Amino acid sequence: MSARSRQATGAFVGLLAGGAAGFFLTESVAVFFHFVLDRTLDVEGTGILLAVFIGVPILCAVAGAVAGARLAARQGG
Repeated sequence: MSARSRQATGAFVGLLAGGAAGFFLTESVAVFFHFVLDRTLDVEGTGILLAVFIGVPILCAVAGAVAGARLAARQGG
């Protein structure tokens, strides 16, 4: 396997893992607010909260892709 395909595979796996982690993070925060603090987060009334719930999984996915590509390049040998 070439170095570029190894990096691409690492980036793709990192993208999926980071996106899943970002989704899990936002849902965990929403569940915490709902059950522990007894306050439901409403994204219809607040544009900033909607942007956070959309942006966090995207940022985590990009960070995961970068980390996956760097890790694959370092372990390539």
